[in-house]
Amino acid sequence: MGAGCSRAVPDEAPTMTAIVNAGSSSGTRLPTFADVATARERIAGIAHRTPVLTSRFADARTGATLHFKCENLQRAGAFKFRGACNAIAALPEDARRRGVMAYSSGNHAQAIALASRIENVPATILMPADAPAMKVAATRGYGADVITYDRYSEDREALANTVATDRGLTLIPPYDHRDIIAGQGTAAAELFAETGPLDILLVCLGGGGLLAGSALAASELSPGCRVIGVEPEAGDDGRQSLAKGEVVRIDVPRSIADGALTTHLGDLTFPIIRDRVDSIVTVPDAALVDAMRFFAERMKMVVEPTGCLAAAAAFTGAVPCEGQRVGVIVSGGNVDVASYARFLAD
Repeated sequence: MGAGCSRAVPDEAPTMTAIVNAGSSSGTRLPTFADVATARERIAGIAHRTPVLTSRFADARTGATLHFKCENLQRAGAFKFRGACNAIAALPEDARRRGVMAYSSGNHAQAIALASRIENVPATILMPADAPAMKVAATRGYGADVITYDRYSEDREALANTVATDRGLTLIPPYDHRDIIAGQGTAAAELFAETGPLDILLVCLGGGGLLAGSALAASELSPGCRVIGVEPEAGDDGRQSLAKGEVVRIDVPRSIADGALTTHLGDLTFPIIRDRVDSIVTVPDAALVDAMRFFAERMKMVVEPTGCLAAAAAFTGAVPCEGQRVGVIVSGGNVDVASYARFLAD
């Protein structure tokens, strides 16, 4: 066993099919807060307990009391490390020897690569050819084998499943996975442990792992809290899905929020979001740039566009917050320097 995450080892190794599909949405129950609590114990001392920061400027701007959960300061630069560490830790021994497969535009890729390196598990990652160069470099730097694809013409899930099956790897998708959702929920659990109950929790939304996990934590630790997901304006599949009561699929959106360019919610994330999330709003890219500038100038932090979604909802008034105690999950800080400079210069 590598230094880091503990793991559960079954009495006997699963079949190949079970290895490839281990922890996926197929045939598994929905995660609960008990899974979040287990994940907290499992990743304690490995994932950072990130700080919760405040800003008088932000409070004055919104008329609210904002508590920023700074997952941009997490290992590998984003909340994704929580779920990745939890999922890798839960792998049976045979699956660990064979290795894991993941697909991601960057943050899940880096998280799986780092968690795998900590646990000495081989990792293969499918990444879009236009993923930010620094995210690709970091993923390779953690020791993962990176395969690229065209996100606008190729189906990443089909490609990843094919590679995983051919190589006998365990597929760990970026959001629709019980251990991933539970791990992501630990960020909100830590936030509530520090702040106590909140009136509103704002969470960025791509495939829904963070939002679903956060909603599980809020239901248990702050039952009166309104949980609100925030998507890029160009990719509102979550908002449409919540309104329609079923998963809505869209074309690959185009937005600077590269970590939220998903086309649909998952079989596990959607029912949790449907039952436990109050609403989903959208914000334009210009609002993300404005929030990036706020974090840089006022809080001296580098935050990637996707990581600004939740804050942008408060700043733009997409979610009225006046007089409320508001949790804002700042989901990540992985943005390449050239793009970051260009965003702030515009």
